[in-house]
Amino acid sequence: MSGTTEAAREEEPAPSARTARQPGPTGPPGQPGQRHDFTGKVAIVTGAAQGIGEAYARALAAAGAAVVVADIAAEAGQAVAKQICADGGRAAFVRTDVADPQSAQAMAEFAAGEFGGIDFLVNNAAIYGQMQFDLLLSVDWDYYKKFLGVNMDGALACTRACHQHMVRRDGGAIVNQSSTAAWVYSSFYGLAKAGINALTQQLAHELGGVGIRVNAIAPGPTDTQATRTVVGGMTDPIVATMAIKRLGQPADLVGACLFLLSDEAAWITGQIVNVDGGQVFR
Repeated sequence: MSGTTEAAREEEPAPSARTARQPGPTGPPGQPGQRHDFTGKVAIVTGAAQGIGEAYARALAAAGAAVVVADIAAEAGQAVAKQICADGGRAAFVRTDVADPQSAQAMAEFAAGEFGGIDFLVNNAAIYGQMQFDLLLSVDWDYYKKFLGVNMDGALACTRACHQHMVRRDGGAIVNQSSTAAWVYSSFYGLAKAGINALTQQLAHELGGVGIRVNAIAPGPTDTQATRTVVGGMTDPIVATMAIKRLGQPADLVGACLFLLSDEAAWITGQIVNVDGGQVFR
């Protein structure tokens, strides 16, 4: 995560020959192993300058979508968009602070102007890697409001900015990034993710009538630089309790994201899908 925290991203994990999965295919749709074909679709991924958000953006581009890389980190975001284009995909970067409704609106207008509309929105941006640790009873109030402004309200701001563009395309799909932290004690981080879950369910009802589905992915402990910064070796006892005894990788989350955006999930909305190695049973 950069020193500016308004829309922090998960960072790429260090490679691990024993646990890491390779990302999906990066070539054009129709290649062997490429399941989804999003040709003609336009996707926005917030917090896409690195880590999990970058993995989502690359996978969407590999499946044929034009991708807007939305992030507050301009240099890293531009590099991701440039690399997607170099790999044969379509992408453009727009600097976005998801906590600012005007910035979110500008993001949506940019996507519609650049690629002709919006079909998919992935609300991935969050403050995480350098978040403060404190109790709800004592956390600095301004920091707490800023944190929720990004980690919870940002998803709503981006949805409000994008949904009318989706309506003009006869519907679309939204994936919010939750966390298993929503179901365990984790102070204001867990509170924000519990809010994302409730937001997902409420928006699914508000938008279902106009053909927009809204779901969420709740990752378990995932091996990113941000996670190593936040919890370090404290992931070891968590992994020991999980059904699959390893940390997740960003590539483990991509399949769920693409599925939830695809027509294969046409009758799925308002759901929080755990992708967590069996950490949480619900």
